[in-house]
Amino acid sequence: MTTASGITVNGQIIGMAHYATRAVAERLLTEGTTFHQSMALNATDDKGGTIGRDQLVARLTGAAKLAVPVAEQTLAELTSAGLLEERAADGPVLLTLTPAGRRLVRTHRAALAEVTAALYGDLPAADLEAAGRVLTEVTARADALLAAG
Repeated sequence: MTTASGITVNGQIIGMAHYATRAVAERLLTEGTTFHQSMALNATDDKGGTIGRDQLVARLTGAAKLAVPVAEQTLAELTSAGLLEERAADGPVLLTLTPAGRRLVRTHRAALAEVTAALYGDLPAADLEAAGRVLTEVTARADALLAAG
């Protein structure tokens, strides 16, 4: 779709912004951490440092559209690296950030905050709000299409 100002807005331009931003984010990753591992660590941190294994797999398969085996492999890599650990619980298996995992999340988030400020800091708030609403709706529609088969 082309806007009145002549800008074409479609999946390609949105994808280009995503991949450019992701490439910048991946440069910030340290200690051999992958983008998907970083997503898993951040999701765990967002839940206070502990999350159900099934919940984390669902987050990776839902948000990043990873296949379940890829999400499971990502979690295995993180536990093997000592960044997440499994905790015994009555019920679902829980994953918890280790101290090393917490330090890594803090390092990544601090670096990403600087990049985020550089990318978005001077854009008008109204534009960011509109973009957020539109992209959230496009994501919901795409998810619905995927769910419909």
